[in-house]
Amino acid sequence: MNAPRCDLLRRQFDLIWSLFEYHLERLDPEDLLWEPAPLCWTVRQQADGRWIPDWAETEPDPVPVPTIGWLSWHIDWWWSTTIAHSLGRKPKDRTEVAWPGDAGRTVSRLRELREEWLGVLESLDDTDLDATAPFSWANDPEHTVAHTVAWANAELMKNVAEIGQIRLMRAVSTG
Repeated sequence: MNAPRCDLLRRQFDLIWSLFEYHLERLDPEDLLWEPAPLCWTVRQQADGRWIPDWAETEPDPVPVPTIGWLSWHIDWWWSTTIAHSLGRKPKDRTEVAWPGDAGRTVSRLRELREEWLGVLESLDDTDLDATAPFSWANDPEHTVAHTVAWANAELMKNVAEIGQIRLMRAVSTG
């Protein structure tokens, strides 16, 4: 990734990740399942030990406020799906992506995804960015790899901001 557009997208990702590390380094185990509102989506441990996220096929109105655990699961799902498509692999179905279950494993999983994504980014050059994306959530045939990388950066930034805000809200509400 040593071409101008690739470098720009990589620098953007590095900035977003540095903001994420700020919160990951300060994450308390209690932060993960803290429910910031009465209407909340979280992850719930099943009888078999797996942690499964709350989910609705049609987004409810109002949209539930997610926990940090749910948001970290969501990052795992969309990012692992994007990485799999980018590498020409079949992604796991949403129902196959379980939450790791605790702070240490969650942070490790997020950092693992970062390393996998860096591998994808490092393999790209500006010509690759112009190629048709291997998948498009909008079924747009003109959706390029550059669109996918820019979307992944934007989606991660949004999720990082949400995690940071919830972490800060919990910190001030619990003293």
